[in-house]
Amino acid sequence: MMRRIAGWALGGALIVSLWSIYLLGVPGAPHGMLAMFLDATCPIAIARLHHLTIDVVLLANALTYALAGLVAETTWRTMKRPVKQTA
Repeated sequence: MMRRIAGWALGGALIVSLWSIYLLGVPGAPHGMLAMFLDATCPIAIARLHHLTIDVVLLANALTYALAGLVAETTWRTMKRPVKQTA
């Protein structure tokens, strides 16, 4: 389970990295549907009015995705039905 949660955190860090590369090449701030998609995939982006370094954003998004992964994996394990043994 720890590897799966680490995978979630790595996915969150990857998303921030990809958004950073994209936003470096685009002039101005995102708006419209792009801003909504950015806020949905990178929740720390909601605080874009404050100056945040990429390190803080990367760490915050990785922790957010790790927490989401913890909730999802715990829920999945409790909802998983046991396999019936056939004799």
